Amino acid sequence: MTHGDGDLDGLVRKRIRALRLAQGWSLDELASRANLSQSTLSRIENGQRRLALDSLVTLARALDTTLDQLVETAAEDVVSSPAIDAARSQMRWQVKADPGMSVIRQRMTEPPPENPTRMRAHPGHEWFVVLSGTAILMLGNRRIRVETNQAAEFPTMLPHAIGAEGGPCEVLGIFDRDARRGHQRGGSGGPEEKEWGHG
Repeated sequence: MTHGDGDLDGLVRKRIRALRLAQGWSLDELASRANLSQSTLSRIENGQRRLALDSLVTLARALDTTLDQLVETAAEDVVSSPAIDAARSQMRWQVKADPGMSVIRQRMTEPPPENPTRMRAHPGHEWFVVLSGTAILMLGNRRIRVETNQAAEFPTMLPHAIGAEGGPCEVLGIFDRDARRGHQRGGSGGPEEKEWGHG
């Protein structure tokens, strides 16, 4: 076993114990759920018994996780910096675990368009939280106020636009792959394009 393997071995054992404690389970309770003896589970957690694949699969299932998650190693690049678009007062981060997802921080100063023809509809799903100020979400025929620390989540097949009310607001939005592509295809330079600025 290499040093790296030893590190992973110890990490997996600690993770099993941490997940068990997070559930509030005793050794006996997890052992029962995983069809193992209490002494076997204790030796697994304490490093006195070899980690066998069949035991790991059973333990992962009992802990309501997957084998991949149980043996996942820590990513080295945990911290990432945003791409900054100063012209749109925008920061954008890619979500490494799901490259199709983007997180965007945007400062908005203009109200959303009242004209339905300037609203956008496309496949996907969007979520945003208002960090400061008040945002207005135009969604179909609805005009929805979203205040500081409130969040909105909606299917993007409904025509929508987002803007500020009563002064600047700052919004953090999450877009799935389809929603991001929908904004990239828009490219019209209308209010929605300026606000979320995909492209």
